[in-house]
Amino acid sequence: MQRQTVTIAIGRIAICAALTVLAAAHLCQAAPVKPAQRADDPRAREIVDQVARLFSAKSSVATLTMQVAGQDSPRDLSLKIWALGEKVLVRVDAPPDQAGTAILKVGRDIWYYLPKTRRTVKLPASMTMTAWMGSAFTIDDLVKESFLTRDYSIALSFEGKRQEVAVYEFTLTPRPDAAVVWGRIVLQIRQTNLMPAWQGYYDEDGKLIRELTFSDYKQLGGRLLPARLVMRAMDKPDEQTTVVYQNISFGLPIGAEIFSLPNLTQ
Repeated sequence: MQRQTVTIAIGRIAICAALTVLAAAHLCQAAPVKPAQRADDPRAREIVDQVARLFSAKSSVATLTMQVAGQDSPRDLSLKIWALGEKVLVRVDAPPDQAGTAILKVGRDIWYYLPKTRRTVKLPASMTMTAWMGSAFTIDDLVKESFLTRDYSIALSFEGKRQEVAVYEFTLTPRPDAAVVWGRIVLQIRQTNLMPAWQGYYDEDGKLIRELTFSDYKQLGGRLLPARLVMRAMDKPDEQTTVVYQNISFGLPIGAEIFSLPNLTQ
């Protein structure tokens, strides 16, 4: 079984995972898929697995910006993310009043460092699902691994155009024994290059909770990747968080000391 890592979208995001459902408003021009295309079709599973691993590697180092726009004053952050297997370090480089804020994940353990108070806090799982620094992303989005092909049944639910772009649309339904948050995930993948285009997250009642849009496809780290990701919570229509990758390198040697508690506070 292949493992998929979702980091902001973002790190190894959040394809984003971190991958989602279409809002009903986007369903115009939809054509039904033939009944023969059943759940857990091998080809559907292969495509979703390929997309989920776009940002994955044995190791990676990424620099990116995060713009938080909403009712309050806009906030621009510069981040750097190191990843090595199940270890992830996220550090804020700017603005100055937030610089040094950091998240460290080693295995299932997550620590949060607050430079203003010089405190390191080990986070319980319940706190990782809260909004991070006023953004639409959670700490869980930034650092947690997602196992889509393990935890979800996958079906091709639509093949055609969404907003004038030819896509494959997959619906991911949790397996009965899967410990997952979402009641359903819908993922749109561009037919031309198998890049993610749109991802929607639904609750158990079928309500769209948030959506993630991918764009600005370019070569980063020797791979074609979506460089721009926009996350929106549906209950906050005037707010959104935009992540733009500046650079990402895969397969770099990274020392284990990077992912230590002493380094977290540096």
